[in-house]
Amino acid sequence: MKKQLFIAAVSAMLGATAQAHIVLDIQSVPAGSYYRGALRVGHGCEGSPVRQIVVTIPDGVQGAKPMPKPGWRIEIQRKTLAQPYVSHGRTVTEDVSEISWTAQTPDDGLQNAHYDEFVIFAKLPEAPGRLYWRSSQICEQGRIDWHDIPAAGASARPASPAAVLDVLPKAGMAHHHAH
Repeated sequence: MKKQLFIAAVSAMLGATAQAHIVLDIQSVPAGSYYRGALRVGHGCEGSPVRQIVVTIPDGVQGAKPMPKPGWRIEIQRKTLAQPYVSHGRTVTEDVSEISWTAQTPDDGLQNAHYDEFVIFAKLPEAPGRLYWRSSQICEQGRIDWHDIPAAGASARPASPAAVLDVLPKAGMAHHHAH
């Protein structure tokens, strides 16, 4: 009986691993705050090592910066903003829209037996709500796109869910400058 329970527990854990997806390590933060979030990647593509991670920066997120990783090259895509904003006294008319990390050699890639984190720092929107961070993991063989966003009112989880960040109301957080 104990052996059957052990086998059932191990099977459940392995099943959960097979369904693992890219998630953010910190999943809720106050609106308007600066955010350091790590996209956690728990596996390759059916055993194939990950050689590239690509993340789309949600609209309203400002000044996204990737953390460098030894052995990985970073590429940043920018887009023109429909609504420019002011940051540190200058008007920003374009901002980061996509960040990718690419392994420089096959040995630098994320092996299926390991997990890793890909870190981003950015300023969050002033308004509360949900931000979906669509990402893709491109492997030596195959790819997995974590792009699905749940339909409004849907109770079922999407098959390939995008990482989600809950931006919470500021709740009594006052920001004052000395005059």
